Amino acid sequence: MPDLIETVEDGVATLTLNRPENLNALSDEIRLGLLDAFARLGADNSIGCIVLTGAGRGFCAGGDVKTMGSRSAAVFEERAAGIARSGRVPMLMHNTPKPIIGMINGVAVGAGLSMAAACDLRVAARSARFGTGFIKIGLSGDWGGTWTLTRLVGTAKARELFFTGDMIDADEALRIGLVNKVADDADLLATTMTLAHRIASMPHLALGYTKKNLAVAETGDFVTSLDMEAFNQARCSQMEDHREAVLAFKGKRKPVFTGR
Repeated sequence: MPDLIETVEDGVATLTLNRPENLNALSDEIRLGLLDAFARLGADNSIGCIVLTGAGRGFCAGGDVKTMGSRSAAVFEERAAGIARSGRVPMLMHNTPKPIIGMINGVAVGAGLSMAAACDLRVAARSARFGTGFIKIGLSGDWGGTWTLTRLVGTAKARELFFTGDMIDADEALRIGLVNKVADDADLLATTMTLAHRIASMPHLALGYTKKNLAVAETGDFVTSLDMEAFNQARCSQMEDHREAVLAFKGKRKPVFTGR
């Protein structure tokens, strides 16, 4: 079986990390597969939403600790280049025009937590647990986790989680704003897919422009956000989906979006 499984249904693409025996610890096949999938799905106008999850009882345990010794022995420049290549995955997640939902079915630690934080939305199983983990194995963090976690939970809480490596449960993750929803384990798939299909039913190009606006709002100033909104709003107003929505509103019917 491949380390990454991809399925598509009704405009929703699901990417499943498939190393359940290792709690879906990252492999080169997963890294390369995610790079390909996010780039390809991001350019596919038939896709309205991407769901990222893990097989078995874990979302992602981060880097495979069993192989870290050999990687750490590499020449510094080679090791830094390898980590930078891995960083292309969260960058693609940030830049893809498709909303990404993390379906957090179990433990999310280290780079697994960073990957979850790089999603646009997160739905967690009640049994899920979260931790930065890096400090406990003498590392400082990668996959953009320090950037994304700080923006999700705030500076003080992010520092606490990184400095201590403490694990938190799903309810605490919801309380601090790390996840958007918590569902009973048996309801996780249905809860996530209901949200994913709801998003995928929206105008796909407008979703992409909305994600761009929100990304700029995280780091840009107010003027930059206003300029971005003006450009993207004008662009969306020229699309067939907008005209269809106006006609549907006037006709008191449900719009039929075509992604154009």
